[in-house]
Amino acid sequence: MVNWRRTTSQMQAATESVAVAPSSPVSARAGKPPRPRMMRQYDLVERVRSYNPGTNEDLLNRAYVYAMKAHGAQTRASGDPYFSHPLEVAAILTDLKLDDATIVAALLHDTIEDTEATRSEIDHIFGPEIGALVEGLTKLKRLELVSREAKQAENLRKLLLAIADDVRVLLIKLADRLHNMRTLEFVPPASRRRIAEETLDIYAPLAGRMGMQEMREELEDLSFRTLDPEAYAVVTQRLDSLAERNRNLISEIESQLSKNLQKNGVNAHVYGRRKQPFSIWTKMERKSVGFEQLSDIFGFRVVMKDVESCYRALGVVHTTWPVVPGRFKDYISTPKQNDYRSIHTTVIGPGNQRVELQLRTEDMDQIAEFGIAAHAFYKDGVGSPTELLKRESNAFAWLRHTIGILSESANPEEFLEHTKLELFHDQVFCFTPKGKLIALPRQANVIDFAYAVHTDVGNSAVGCKINGKFAPLSSELQNGDEVEVLTSEAQSAPPSAWESLAVTGKARAAIRRATRTAVRDQYAGLGRRIVERLFVRAKIEYADDKLRGALPRLARGSVEDVMAAVGRGEMKASDVARAMYPDYKEERVARYGAKKSLAVKLKLKSPPDPSRSPSAIPVRGINSDLPVKFAPNGGAVPGDRIVGIVSPGEGITIYPIQSPALKDFEEEPERWLDVRWDVDESTPQRFPARILVDNVNEPGSLAQVATVIAEHDGNIDNISMFRRSPDFTELTIDLEVYDLKHLSAIIAQLRAKAVVARVERVNG
Repeated sequence: MVNWRRTTSQMQAATESVAVAPSSPVSARAGKPPRPRMMRQYDLVERVRSYNPGTNEDLLNRAYVYAMKAHGAQTRASGDPYFSHPLEVAAILTDLKLDDATIVAALLHDTIEDTEATRSEIDHIFGPEIGALVEGLTKLKRLELVSREAKQAENLRKLLLAIADDVRVLLIKLADRLHNMRTLEFVPPASRRRIAEETLDIYAPLAGRMGMQEMREELEDLSFRTLDPEAYAVVTQRLDSLAERNRNLISEIESQLSKNLQKNGVNAHVYGRRKQPFSIWTKMERKSVGFEQLSDIFGFRVVMKDVESCYRALGVVHTTWPVVPGRFKDYISTPKQNDYRSIHTTVIGPGNQRVELQLRTEDMDQIAEFGIAAHAFYKDGVGSPTELLKRESNAFAWLRHTIGILSESANPEEFLEHTKLELFHDQVFCFTPKGKLIALPRQANVIDFAYAVHTDVGNSAVGCKINGKFAPLSSELQNGDEVEVLTSEAQSAPPSAWESLAVTGKARAAIRRATRTAVRDQYAGLGRRIVERLFVRAKIEYADDKLRGALPRLARGSVEDVMAAVGRGEMKASDVARAMYPDYKEERVARYGAKKSLAVKLKLKSPPDPSRSPSAIPVRGINSDLPVKFAPNGGAVPGDRIVGIVSPGEGITIYPIQSPALKDFEEEPERWLDVRWDVDESTPQRFPARILVDNVNEPGSLAQVATVIAEHDGNIDNISMFRRSPDFTELTIDLEVYDLKHLSAIIAQLRAKAVVARVERVNG
């Protein structure tokens, strides 16, 4: 155990050996003075005390010395003592004015991962609250995963789960990533690029989603500088040059705005602010425009005391200068999901320049810059920080929603994909017919909207109205659209193709889950029919309750799991019977291949017809409630005598009884099923068949064949051609027909054509 018990003089002396040069705080670009260059133990305590007079100095001192001794002689890639890193992270969090426990956890955040310290030791010394924060920041060790993406996803999954328990884990992680990005030049180039990409993909958008705009912008710019240094240098140079040229104009706009507002009785602080290089670069890329074509490089913030003053200021601005159409957004009446509130407008200001304005209160300005960190956790002392945030922050609701996707992701890579999708912060705001606001990513469509309302609405959606007019479900939504989703109880699961149309992670995950559930239900339905058929044939009683008692012997958790396993071919129906009735003995019955051979030997007219068996499973086609497909080399149509072959993981394959392919399954009688046609004549359905046509080689002969098929309501699914001789071409045609009578009529009409030498059906 690390010995942290030392006198105050020993602690202060120890700090003299660690010289830390903190870089600029998050708030440096907002005009606040930078921290002192050298920070000692007492400096950290003073920084916390400056905003929290009741700070626990003893706790901070103990954490400082514990972390310093735990990291010992460890160094960073830059050669600095490793302890400089957790100290920097703690310093960043003091700029955000966070509570003692968060500062202490920042000092300790790498101890479990990189030193001999343990969770139990930290719990014993600092308490379980701080221990849980540090544990939440510790990466998973010894991950037995092949891909880097899988490891990244599992660590992100662990982090998000820890954040759900205590949001301060997120604040420490973002500060940790910010300091690592500030010192990225000391990392090897290969790792440098990977870290910058991860920051741009996950951590910068995550900071933005939590409303921490200033931290997001710095993370983006640091990543941009690493990933594309040439572009970063060009944009920065152009910005500096433009700022120098427009220095007087910016001052003039600030002065005129302030005077006009004051003259109309509005006291406001006005200051100009330029966009960051990454934001400018992405806008140039997205809109395919040059630097000179951008009109909102410089913006002005107008900060006032209360909401009423914001709207009064808006009136002053709009009556003083012309408004640019389509450039007004009121995020005060309709806040963003990350709690951002402000009024945005653009006017033609002095010098005929476009001026972008953001009008907000002082509290809104704090939340716009620091997001969830603007909620001063240490003030109330009532409830945990996470409980306080649930009451005060919409951003945390999004976070809980994202964590909900965990249970919907089948694998780590899928989870990472969903999380990245959810982190996109460009949004459109739409409404339900009852006025409920739904926020979605840009380019989202009605499918995404339906799943945002409720998963059941998405699964049963069959149509929609946008602003009162019928529209396709794939329609892209715009700000202010009123969307009515039309549903049908007949649709319990969405088409799997919707997954490629959906934009949001929630919609994709729900569609994927519904598809998996529908397929599982199909296999479970098939398995139940197979099991019940065997029990009828064996003249033994089947009951779900009796099967539940046998579940441990089958190593399955539920009756449906057993049925799905039987349907997928992973378990035999006879295994189920033996689990329920240990004395059951399976009877080996002759299957259709053997029956057919016997019929030939005995010179019978035909082999026994399995479709007449009372226990035969009804087959309705590909769109039935069973996982059914047809023989790959010839298909099967109603009117054929058919048998079913169960293939593990593939369901039932239907073969005509005369198919030569059935010989391959003669030694596997457990895979054969009695099946029969169950066709609904009121809703005709096409079935696959294959014919072989010897066609005369002359102009228009292929067209004549196709015309015959079309005139008789057949559908050509595929066609292949083989030149047998100079005079004849062999056509293999895959058709879709209604039944055997329909197929026979097409074959008869083809045989009547002079250009056709031979037609026969293929039984694969």
